[in-house]
Amino acid sequence: MNYNQSCAAKGERHGRRERPLLIRSMQRAAVNISKTGSSYEMLVFAPGRIKEHFKLDVQGKELTISYTPPEGFPRPEWILREYSRGGFVRTFTLDDSVDSTNIKAKYEDGVLQVSIPLLQEAQTSKQEIVIN
Repeated sequence: MNYNQSCAAKGERHGRRERPLLIRSMQRAAVNISKTGSSYEMLVFAPGRIKEHFKLDVQGKELTISYTPPEGFPRPEWILREYSRGGFVRTFTLDDSVDSTNIKAKYEDGVLQVSIPLLQEAQTSKQEIVIN
């Protein structure tokens, strides 16, 4: 059996394509990534989640961050709903400059903070070039 979205979910109305509607299964946590002199710093915005239900895995050159809500999680009859506390999976490709064995993470104030250290030899040192 193949999954087939309805026309409304695809954003089609009367034969013309419009902006797609939000599909719950496609929601995912927003991520910001910055680079410091010694690491990549990721902020995964995931308010209302439970720390123990996050999972981070490194396989090969891929970092996967996922969240699975607990069984029996209450699902109220929303009057207005602008974000979901449901599950998500995000996968990121790591390059050769990172030390994937020393990745650290903490969940605080609705943000999963992931620190991916750079290998010592990959850290760039500043050097002034003299112009002759």
